[in-house]
Amino acid sequence: MKKIGFLYVKGAVPAFEEFGGLPTHLVKSNGLVNGKKAHKELDGLIIPGGSLIESQSVGEDLKREIMSMNHEGKFVLGMCSGFQLLANKTDIGRKSPCPVEREGLGILDVSFAPMIGTDRVEAEVIDDSFLTRGMVGKTVKGFHCHTYGAISGDAKPLFRSLVKRTNYEDNPRKILSGVRNDEGNVAGTMVHGLLDYNTEIVQNILKFIDASQEEVLQIRNANKELLRRIKSEIGIDSGINSGCSLEDSKHSSKVRSSTCNEFKVPKTLMIVSTGSDSGKTFLTTGLVGVLRKRGYRVGVLKVGPDVRDIVPALYLNKEKMEAYSSIKIGGLGWKNLEEVLHDLKSKKYDLVIIEGVMSIFTGLLNEKVPFSGAEIAKAANIPVVLVSGCSKGGIETAAVDIVGHVDIMNKIGLKTAGTILNKVYDEKIAEIAYSFIKARTGLDCVGVPRVKFQERGNMPEVEIKLEEFGMNAMKTVERYLNVEKLIAMASKPEFEGYPDYSTIENIFKS
Repeated sequence: MKKIGFLYVKGAVPAFEEFGGLPTHLVKSNGLVNGKKAHKELDGLIIPGGSLIESQSVGEDLKREIMSMNHEGKFVLGMCSGFQLLANKTDIGRKSPCPVEREGLGILDVSFAPMIGTDRVEAEVIDDSFLTRGMVGKTVKGFHCHTYGAISGDAKPLFRSLVKRTNYEDNPRKILSGVRNDEGNVAGTMVHGLLDYNTEIVQNILKFIDASQEEVLQIRNANKELLRRIKSEIGIDSGINSGCSLEDSKHSSKVRSSTCNEFKVPKTLMIVSTGSDSGKTFLTTGLVGVLRKRGYRVGVLKVGPDVRDIVPALYLNKEKMEAYSSIKIGGLGWKNLEEVLHDLKSKKYDLVIIEGVMSIFTGLLNEKVPFSGAEIAKAANIPVVLVSGCSKGGIETAAVDIVGHVDIMNKIGLKTAGTILNKVYDEKIAEIAYSFIKARTGLDCVGVPRVKFQERGNMPEVEIKLEEFGMNAMKTVERYLNVEKLIAMASKPEFEGYPDYSTIENIFKS
């Protein structure tokens, strides 16, 4: 059988996409496959995206195997962070006054600098390689999900993506999104879903390794077994198993129709906040991981276009980034709420967790409807859990923010299910704040202490080490939040229409 390796080390996102159903064998940090060196055992290697560069989880043994596969003319395909691993270097210092560079393998003669991209894209094929044989001039589909997407260097260009927005600004243009080495056997791309949405690419890989029809069938069967293995684990090499595969959720009967085998929109809960940097992503990641550990199959969505925020949850959860993972607001994002809810009907999720965007009210007074998390929650009657961070204004300010937000949320008609004070640094002060919130809103408040990270890598929108971030998030949620209570807060959404802008405006004026 032909063997296609798949890099499986901390910081990789092995279930972020399906990679065309091609990977058959896991390649871990020791660089061995079936007890032998990977370059001797494999016909090719796929390196997924994730936080490989930030995590620096690829050691010398594995680097030697990747270099050896290149020298022997075997194919190597790097996606996003995997592409950066194959490059010269990546500047990960997006909010640093000077570059913070991480070295790659130098197989592909390019370097990376910060440039955020989260579009669904079409990319033009502009050169030949093992990946694109006979496809020059054609377009391929996929999506971008990166923080360091500015590519410069002398490697032969392979793809150029048509993007609408970069770095949070409208700037339609074509940008370099893939290159190859001179020999054409090594390629890197920033286009996620390249193998899933473009069958011709997959066929080219199978032709390159000279796979017969029988061997293609063997590859498909081996891939199914590989997926079962990796999806039964939470994160990578964590030692934490869910106890069931994603296709066999312990709780799936809870969302199945009682009269037929069709699935309806599962119960949903939205995690929102009083402002940016409140800890939505951290708590969402931890909650999703804990739910998965308990045998739930969980869908994770993001309000707005910045799908990078849900990557840590998908890393733990081993679910794909889907076309409906981003809910449009103000024309920004991937799919309208109505379409998202329709698509969810075909999925066997037990629960769906939606992460809000900035403050729940950010954009509410923009005449484009919807333009805020509040309008999304109101339109489908989705219960929300309100998070307020204590690190900027202190516990007292965070408590006042919760009370003020809940007051307006009630006037708009939102269903506030609970509140969380995050990054609490003094429990005595927090106890008084909990009483204040309860007296003013009637809602219980839970306090979550500040989590200290030992080094850089705890900001999903800047720089993240997925394993450390995800495991810390799970431990925090397990210790401080009542997960069963949160599950009970969720309810089935039903699209009822967006609130009228003039009504919202009048509430604020009064």
